[in-house]
Amino acid sequence: MNTPPRPGRGERTKADTASQVFGEHRELLFSIVYNMLGSVGDTEDVLQETWLAWSGRDLAEIGNQRAYLVRVAVNQALAHQKALRRRKETYPGPWLPEPLVADTDAAEPAVRAESVSIAMLVVLETLTPLERAVFVLHEVFAYQHNEIAAMLDRSPAAVRQIAHRAREHVQARRPRARIDRRTHQEVTERFIGAAFGGDLVALMEMLAPEVTLWTDNGGKSAAGVPRPIRGRDKVARVLVANAESNEGMDIQYRQVNGDPSVVVFKGAAPFAVMVLDVAPGEEQVRDIYFVSNPDKLASIPDKPARGQS
Repeated sequence: MNTPPRPGRGERTKADTASQVFGEHRELLFSIVYNMLGSVGDTEDVLQETWLAWSGRDLAEIGNQRAYLVRVAVNQALAHQKALRRRKETYPGPWLPEPLVADTDAAEPAVRAESVSIAMLVVLETLTPLERAVFVLHEVFAYQHNEIAAMLDRSPAAVRQIAHRAREHVQARRPRARIDRRTHQEVTERFIGAAFGGDLVALMEMLAPEVTLWTDNGGKSAAGVPRPIRGRDKVARVLVANAESNEGMDIQYRQVNGDPSVVVFKGAAPFAVMVLDVAPGEEQVRDIYFVSNPDKLASIPDKPARGQS
């Protein structure tokens, strides 16, 4: 039986260098691709494909290694969009982005913090894949139009047109102003107290007239409804009607995509993530995002046992 030759010192050095450079840019790649797809699993698949393309190249031939990695990742993400959209077409009920959950006092990597809010990701779902890629690269990561053009094999003029169309589309659906973090946390805590306490009067005061409740259970959880519920009265009554079923649930406040939010635990296991979109100035809740699909909660660790840190 022939034994394959061991890699020489030079080959090991090249592999180590490739791994080190990829690791230095991994958070950037994750954040860009996640904002394009809204799915952690698909993002990890894209990063694996990017690594395979990267590790097979002679790094000496690559002038700008960061630009090369971003270009490969962006184009792999665009290719993944087709399969992801087909899954969404047959998805039971509303499809919401997979939440990125962190402890409220966690020091997240600086680039990961670029991940936009759940509310913004929902708006980005209404863009074409190309519009979304250009919007994320330009508006979130500040890439110039000529840099994006090189990534996408488009002319700078074409990219500027796509960017303008995407920006107008987003601004029509999503005001640029955001509520400050402390106020967002306070509103979230008051809302949870009213919703889990079944306080209809308090809920009616906090909900915007056009509020929408979005629930994503993927057909795998008893929680949720098959379509969005719109309007203050309907949403408030649904929340109050479900208050009794919340008994035995444990609420923990976490950051979700950078916003103060809630993780609901049933026993030690995560049961749902709830994110509120709060209108700045008015401090009213205009959208409620409730994700209970266990596949989208898989990255959330179980609640520590009592007495454990």
